[in-house]
Amino acid sequence: MRFTRFNTLYRYMFLATGLGTSGSLWAQETVNTAVQLPTIKVEATRTDTEYLKTPASIFRIDAPQQIESAGVNLTEVVKGVPGIQLNNRENYAQDLQLSMRGFGARSTFGVRGIRLYVDGIPATMPDGQGQTSNIDLSSLDHIEVLTGPFSSLYGNSSGGTLLTTTKEGQGKDSVELNYSGGSHDKNRTGLILQGGAKQSNQPSYVISSSYFDTDGYREHSAAHKILNNAKLTWNLDDGSKINWITNYVKINADDPQGLTRDQWKANPKQQVPFLQQFDVRKDIEQTQTGVTWSKPINDQNELYMMGYLGNRKVTQYQSIPKSTQDASKNQAGGVIDFERNYYGADLRWTGKELLPNTTFSVGVALDAMDEDRKGYENYVTVNNQPSYGVKGNLRRDEDNTLWNIDPYLQASWQFLPTWRLDTGVRYSNVHYKSDDHFIVIGNTAKDSNPDDSGKTDYSKVLPSAALSWQIVPELLAYVSYAKGFETPTFTEMAYNPDPDLSGFNFGLKASTSDTYEAGLKSQNRLGDFTLAAFQTKTKDDIVSAGSINGRATFRNADRTLREGIEFTWNKQLWRDLVLNTSYAYLNATFDADVPATASVAAITSGNQIPGVAKNQAYASLAWKPQTGFHGGIDAQYNDKIYVDDKNSDAAPSYTVVAAYAGYTWQMQDWKLNVYSRVDNMFDKSYVGSVIVNDGNSRFFEPADGRNWSAGLRVSKQF
Repeated sequence: MRFTRFNTLYRYMFLATGLGTSGSLWAQETVNTAVQLPTIKVEATRTDTEYLKTPASIFRIDAPQQIESAGVNLTEVVKGVPGIQLNNRENYAQDLQLSMRGFGARSTFGVRGIRLYVDGIPATMPDGQGQTSNIDLSSLDHIEVLTGPFSSLYGNSSGGTLLTTTKEGQGKDSVELNYSGGSHDKNRTGLILQGGAKQSNQPSYVISSSYFDTDGYREHSAAHKILNNAKLTWNLDDGSKINWITNYVKINADDPQGLTRDQWKANPKQQVPFLQQFDVRKDIEQTQTGVTWSKPINDQNELYMMGYLGNRKVTQYQSIPKSTQDASKNQAGGVIDFERNYYGADLRWTGKELLPNTTFSVGVALDAMDEDRKGYENYVTVNNQPSYGVKGNLRRDEDNTLWNIDPYLQASWQFLPTWRLDTGVRYSNVHYKSDDHFIVIGNTAKDSNPDDSGKTDYSKVLPSAALSWQIVPELLAYVSYAKGFETPTFTEMAYNPDPDLSGFNFGLKASTSDTYEAGLKSQNRLGDFTLAAFQTKTKDDIVSAGSINGRATFRNADRTLREGIEFTWNKQLWRDLVLNTSYAYLNATFDADVPATASVAAITSGNQIPGVAKNQAYASLAWKPQTGFHGGIDAQYNDKIYVDDKNSDAAPSYTVVAAYAGYTWQMQDWKLNVYSRVDNMFDKSYVGSVIVNDGNSRFFEPADGRNWSAGLRVSKQF
């Protein structure tokens, strides 16, 4: 009955609009008067248009002007955006859990299926694996979240796109010191130096550095993090603009791992006693630098170039028993150790009015990655007994390379005063190669590890189109379509589903999807409204083939289906009193049976895709003046989330409430901002995220109970 009502509403929206995807702007830091909002440009679609005229589902979040939270996790800023699910695992070893309209929900660590960018520099590898750990909230200016068809403009693994932009130096030189503390001995100290250009052709600058540590909410969840971010900006006399961005992050984090339902109910703070001997943890160090350059050649032509390079090192200790590693030489050990060098470039030309009322963009993107990956035993033998948590004998040694060269084209044609057509096409291609250096010749298969070198390629042409109609200046409607493409990551290909076989799972296919979207958005004296309905049909979706003893394997599901509705209403009620609300309905299901393979059970058509909440709702009420008292309260509802493809269990639904208050003083060249905050005010016991398809049924990652934080920020101009 519920599904029938959804289809009826979906058809009604098409009939009512005759067109229309929905785009929207989620202005958590609302400007003073509603009529100013259309002047805000959105960058994610590369069309240089105001948000109200952008034919895409686009949400912009401006960084708060006053300090409202500790500034550690992206979950503190990205709230209430419909279609996005961002969960804090309370586990700094595994990063946040991010999915958009169900894409990326399968990830047990890091980010999958979503493109991430920081100041135009990719934070996602060519295979679609990314992380949010290098996003600096201290120097954040704004975030744009792009969901729906237009995201396919970014190529492989663009089920959604999240773009963060840091501030540019402005005005006088200034120094800022900030500190926040909170529950579980959380401490964060930061320093920011910034200043505008003194003369023409000189750079403005922002330099941010912070240190964070915590004992963690759960046993064995302590973490330490250093994050440095620097941005230099040149606005040159010839009209060109250069940004140089450098970023460094280092994380040392214990991993408490998941709990079974009974363990969660008994004590959500615990680490499973049996796992304590393994000292599971992860060390991460990453350095990245990049340059963006844009230059208007004349009134009609503009060039853009971006180049970047980086290095990432990871050492991770897992909880794999000695007996499992001894069972076969094919087992890669209990320590993952890799060093990755990555680099890329993007070159784009934009031409305006070469044909009447038309804009063209033509570009090519290159991304590449070279990885030296090793695996070691996570023990040494002392008195004939294993001593865990130390690096032992080598069990895996390979060099992996990955690259893509994606040409793309976009065009926008205003063919009538109120009608516009936006189109795009991208040829996305990804090339994998692995050279195996760990080769063992034994008398039996158990004692042997053959040469598992291999390579494979994936490619797809990705068209997109959007037709928009500005019905009246306050109302826009549009319809859009795009084809999506997602390759498996190197990590997802790392193990064969058959435990008796070694080497990469090169038989895993890339998934393809077709997305249709329709909707309306309006801005008037009653507030800002958006309404969108969408449908995504996916072939060969990448799903779990089992996860046990550190081996997460994957297979393809013939068909999956995602259908949903998204709604937002934002209004400045009175003076600096701002109301933000949103609701999202997402029905993500398997649309065909997936047969059983080896020890992995069959999936029945109609089962819910795990890791996805069917209903989400958000509301916040905030008082946000430039100075003086500020404060707010927000509430978030999440529906239950199934933990595996069989839908055998689910993390229950929950509603949590948070509140904060603060005060800002401005005294000539000095500025002081203090805040205090309580999250989960009513001490709700709930699961913050799930480890999808965990083979040991330890699916549940408990969320923190009632917790507090407080801090201050002091700045001085010179």
